[in-house]
Amino acid sequence: MPADRKQLLKDLARRLGHRFKDLRLLDQALRHTSYAHENPLSGPSNEQLEFLGDAVLALTVTNLLLWRFPQSSEGELSRGRAALVNARQLASLARQLELGSYLLLGRGEESQAGQEKPSLLADALEAVLAACFLDGGLKVAEKLTRNWLEPLLAPLTAPPWQDFKTALQEFTQARFKTSPTYKLLSESGPHHARYFLVEVWLNDRPLAQGEGRNKKQASQTAARLALERLQEEGGGDCKGASGPLALPPH
Repeated sequence: MPADRKQLLKDLARRLGHRFKDLRLLDQALRHTSYAHENPLSGPSNEQLEFLGDAVLALTVTNLLLWRFPQSSEGELSRGRAALVNARQLASLARQLELGSYLLLGRGEESQAGQEKPSLLADALEAVLAACFLDGGLKVAEKLTRNWLEPLLAPLTAPPWQDFKTALQEFTQARFKTSPTYKLLSESGPHHARYFLVEVWLNDRPLAQGEGRNKKQASQTAARLALERLQEEGGGDCKGASGPLALPPH
C-alpha cells in the first residue's frame, strides 16, 4: 500500500475512533467495484464487506433500539430501524465522515462525481462498519453505530415512529376526501443491495419521493415527507407527521 494512501487511512481511522490492526480491511471497504475492475492487482472490491456491513448494521441498530426503547413492540422496532438505516440517512453519515474523499473509484465513476453519489456513500459506510467489525469485533461495531446514530435518538423520550402510509391516508381522506397513490420511479443497485425510489401523488400532484432498500421502506419515507410538506403548506396538524426519528434535513 502506498505511503500516502496509508496515511490517509490512518487519518480516517482516527476519525472513526478505531485503531486498525489491519489497514487493508479499511482500504478494501473504500475500493469500489469500478476501481477493482480497472486495477485487478489492487485487491477485492468492497462488495462483500458492504454485504456483511448491512447485516452488522441491522444487528447493532436493533441492539441500540432495544436498549433505548425496551418497551417497544417488534413492529415499532422494525420501523425505527428502517428509519435509522435508510440509504438517505447512511449517505448523510458518510458525508459527515467525508468518506467520499477516501473512495477509490474507476475513471468512469470518478468523472461522474461518484464520490458524491448517495448510493456509493451508503454502501461505503456499511463496508467501513464491516471492516471495523472484522478488525475489532462486535463491540467496536456497536460503539461505532452508537456514535453515529445515538445523537438522533438522544432528544427522544418515546419511540415516535409509526406507519406513515396509514397516517397520510387518514389525513388526506379527512382533509381532501381522496387517497394518495404511489409510483415506483426506479430500482437500482446489485441484487443483494437494491435501492428503490418511490413517489407519492395526491390526485395529479406529486408530493414527495422516498428511497429505501425495498418498496415498503421507500413508500414509508415518501409518505413521511409528504406529510411534512402538507404541514408546511398549512395543512394543519397531521397525526403522526413529525417524522420517524425527527431526523435533521439533509
